[in-house]
Amino acid sequence: MAQTGHLAVAKTDTMKPLHEGANAPCHGPHDLLWATGREALISNEALPDWALSGRLAHAPVVVRREKPVRPGLIPVGLRGETRSQRFPAYIYPDAVLRVIRPETLVRKMAWQNRPTQQHFRAVIALKELAPHLDATGLCWGPTGSTGYALATGLAVLHAQSDLDLVVRASVPLTPAQVAILLAATDMGPCRVDMQIDTGRGAFSFAEWASRRGRVLVKTDFGPLLAGDPWEIDDVGMEALSEPRP
Repeated sequence: MAQTGHLAVAKTDTMKPLHEGANAPCHGPHDLLWATGREALISNEALPDWALSGRLAHAPVVVRREKPVRPGLIPVGLRGETRSQRFPAYIYPDAVLRVIRPETLVRKMAWQNRPTQQHFRAVIALKELAPHLDATGLCWGPTGSTGYALATGLAVLHAQSDLDLVVRASVPLTPAQVAILLAATDMGPCRVDMQIDTGRGAFSFAEWASRRGRVLVKTDFGPLLAGDPWEIDDVGMEALSEPRP
């Protein structure tokens, strides 16, 4: 179990991993991971009480974008039912029992299986945007509180929740795709926060579409300003990971 002052690793030899939405244990930001138990989490601090009680004790963790502190470790975050309930930790892949990616929620139309969530504006917006985003031909899915609520059924959405989306685009967007995404961000009854994930980093679509010079790209090594977010090289990202004098 995670304890204050040192790292603790759970034994998971008897558990067989089961991965949904992926053929191999390669986990990216926003993926939801169900683990063998809270004892599988690694942290220098004790887990907060809210993470160990009720349904939250069995809830998934969310993969964070961060360079692992140790090879093989997956950076994850625990989230509770309020914005203030967040806790960073790490986990080894062999402690992961189940994975749901944001695009898995779209493929399974997860909002149809959560009747108690359907009245929230973020879920209404998701249903309205789905056919338009599908028309881009890109993989996409809900993240943040909307994705978490649809995957778990936990009460983390509220009336003012935004709709957070990730759209995966390993090559530059075409003009037609840009037009569809621009229209989609103005649809629906709530604010839409869309991130474009290139596979090397992620950036705000709204910021990039404004064409105001360089855009902030979130990478595993830290944030990076780039004129073309699809042209980030290994040298630039490695430089971010080097200690500053």
